[in-house]
Amino acid sequence: MTNHSQLFPCGRVANMLSRREWLCRAGAGAGMIGLANLMSEQNLLGAPPTESSSEPMTSLVPRPGHFPAKAKSVIWLFMEGAPSSVDMFDPKPELDKRDGDTTDIQAFFGNPGPLMKSPFSFQQYGETGQWVCDKYTNVAKHVDKMAFIKSCYSESNDHVPAIYQINSGLPRPGFPTAGAWATYGLGSENQNLPGYVVMGNTKGAKGGPHNWGAGFLPSTFQGTLFRSNGTPVLNLNRQPQITKQDQIAQLDLMAKLNDEHMQRHTRDAEFANRMQSFELAFRMQKEATDVVDLSQETKQTQELYGIDNPRSKSFGSKCLMARRLVESGVRFVQVYSDGEWDAHDNLEENHTHHCAATDVPVAGLLSDLEQRGLLDSTLVIWGGEFGRMPISQNGKGRDHNPKGFMQWMAGAGIKGGVSYGETDEIGYEAVENPVSVNDLHATILHLLGLDHERLTYFHNGRSYRLTDVAGKVIQDILA
Repeated sequence: MTNHSQLFPCGRVANMLSRREWLCRAGAGAGMIGLANLMSEQNLLGAPPTESSSEPMTSLVPRPGHFPAKAKSVIWLFMEGAPSSVDMFDPKPELDKRDGDTTDIQAFFGNPGPLMKSPFSFQQYGETGQWVCDKYTNVAKHVDKMAFIKSCYSESNDHVPAIYQINSGLPRPGFPTAGAWATYGLGSENQNLPGYVVMGNTKGAKGGPHNWGAGFLPSTFQGTLFRSNGTPVLNLNRQPQITKQDQIAQLDLMAKLNDEHMQRHTRDAEFANRMQSFELAFRMQKEATDVVDLSQETKQTQELYGIDNPRSKSFGSKCLMARRLVESGVRFVQVYSDGEWDAHDNLEENHTHHCAATDVPVAGLLSDLEQRGLLDSTLVIWGGEFGRMPISQNGKGRDHNPKGFMQWMAGAGIKGGVSYGETDEIGYEAVENPVSVNDLHATILHLLGLDHERLTYFHNGRSYRLTDVAGKVIQDILA
């Protein structure tokens, strides 16, 4: 008797179809085609996604959101390396009581030490009495504007995948980041500047350009790396020996050749994206240089951002540039802290240094946005890729902790002076209203007027979104 089963290398068994079975299945398929035709005639099929013929979704031209937005732009203050929640904004009295006690908590790098209380003192600020450590006293003046999300968690305890996830929703490279999704959905209000700008870590962000990439979205929406002094974008300006007239003539010729190419290859989307990038670079030559010229700001404003102090000059310059960018119509700006809040050996020394570098600039940014009437339309986010352990490491440090950490948001659409969620009594794990990275992203998009479930892009046979198949808006922090 012939065995019609076939064993594949992966262990699956497939049965060969008989002629009758094949005809049955083929007939059913033909029936579905007929059904689709009947439904189409009666307008019962869902409408295909539409796109404006005059302004394709590969351009940065402003587009309406799904509903009225609270925020027009975002400034994300990214504290790379992961600050410790229990040492910054979320003191734990139980951790003080149990200082020196041993636990069964396992550390990322092994050899966990005993529980360690915070080396900093805390005080309550504002009408809402929010706790802030003694190293962030300038930021503390703004707590009534902030919503503290104290129960965040992520998937990875390693920096690179965790940074990928906080930026793109997934702990792997190659996916569109939040800034790319926002500009894909909304475009930008200034066609002479990128819609998504990143001011990176002076030492280089871990994971590199994947942290501001567009993934499978059109490359128009990827982040553009700006420098806080000198030429904002490398190789942006024309060479001195080339006159402006010569450059315009070159661009006119290239435009003619590109148009001829596009007429022959109408589906070459990536080529169209590159054309738009070069055209944007030409338009940026003047305006981008003006945006980073901080000498146009008054001495008082520069002091507000701490630019007069060597410790805070670098980050203060980036924060001031971020304000100038959103004021100029840029949709999404991400500002990386310099160095890393990666306190494995000496938390007190590490966090004291980074607080000194960021405290005045962050407070200055919030004050300046408010004075200029921009805080009502700008969402400000502060936080890192994960948190830090309540146990000690190497005597005075803290190891990585993705199970419980915090972020805060302020500005457009945010209910100030509130706390959402909690970690356990020692600050190890989110136990009350846990907030995933997908939830954070859903909330950011919601404030921009975008429904995270409707903002999709078809790729490799499925519709992708920033929040993948999860995410819910944190309603309790919205005004």
